[in-house]
Amino acid sequence: MTNIRRILMCSCFALALAPLGAAAETALIYVTNSAGDVVDVINPLTNKVVQEFPIIGAHGVNFSPDGSRVYVSNEATSTLDVFDQKTGNLIKKVTLSNHPNNIAVTKDGRIVVAIARGEGALDIIDPVKLEVKKTIPTKGRLHNCYTSNDGNTAICGSVQTGYFTAFDMKTETIAWEHKFDHGVRPMTIEHNPDGSPKRVFVQLAAFDGFGVIDMKTHEEVARVRLPNLHTGVDMDPGREDAPSHGIGVSPDGKTLWVTSIPQNAVFVYDITAKLSDDMQPIDTVKLPDLQLPGRQLGGAVANWVTFSPDGQIYIANSGLRSVTAIDMKTKKINAVVPVGEVPKRINTLVMR
Repeated sequence: MTNIRRILMCSCFALALAPLGAAAETALIYVTNSAGDVVDVINPLTNKVVQEFPIIGAHGVNFSPDGSRVYVSNEATSTLDVFDQKTGNLIKKVTLSNHPNNIAVTKDGRIVVAIARGEGALDIIDPVKLEVKKTIPTKGRLHNCYTSNDGNTAICGSVQTGYFTAFDMKTETIAWEHKFDHGVRPMTIEHNPDGSPKRVFVQLAAFDGFGVIDMKTHEEVARVRLPNLHTGVDMDPGREDAPSHGIGVSPDGKTLWVTSIPQNAVFVYDITAKLSDDMQPIDTVKLPDLQLPGRQLGGAVANWVTFSPDGQIYIANSGLRSVTAIDMKTKKINAVVPVGEVPKRINTLVMR
């Protein structure tokens, strides 16, 4: 792997995907290592890394609706890198309007890319032509973007300005905006039965918790601070602006899972119950610790989350070069999977 990485670094950071074996995986967990030079792929049946593909600058990862393509936003080249999932061939590097952050994919296959430099914008990529078809300017640089299950809505947030922006994907225009008093960080969507967005749970800069936006009224309806577990985790200045940086609604739509760096834990909330500012978690799962002689507890530095079809949640441990796999039913840790340097963005490809 060392020789391969050297070759790739001298070849404009080309990314080579090796085809997977004939194992009958039902899903694969993709992990981008923000300070590393590979994307790790975990088989949730074994909780082992089954594939690594070298890339420098990988940020977000997502997939075409049929699972045939892997999309990676590349910070080093300001491109969306498109790969054939089966053969591993690079299909195209799509030049973006500026430096990208995270990405999402609509039901019909369009790729939306959060642009995190310049004035900020949302790039929309045509999945057939594989080129930017439209760039929509926004009020501030975008951090993350997500799409609803019905494909009609995209949402994005700006850490810089605190604007939450909802896009109408039928017209590819801004539908409405909401201004937070904090920067907008990771989000997750709770859906109605028809796939339209019901509520959005929003993590905020410098706040260990989350806000809730009602997608019908466009208003914030709750703001929940996570419990203080008094862990003693050492919070350097860089982490204080993003204490809670991973959040996801469970596939059954009943629970919300929220990570916390200072609490070194993931909290579970029942979102079928009435939401309120003082709502309490129904469960807490403590994450692995980083112990260094003569230093305060470092914690796992828990970041992004994703779910697998077999009932596990995966949490990127940015401070431990690993991913924690938790059984969602028992709330027990199944495995701590070693990956690359500073893992953050993480996503699930369901094999069809």
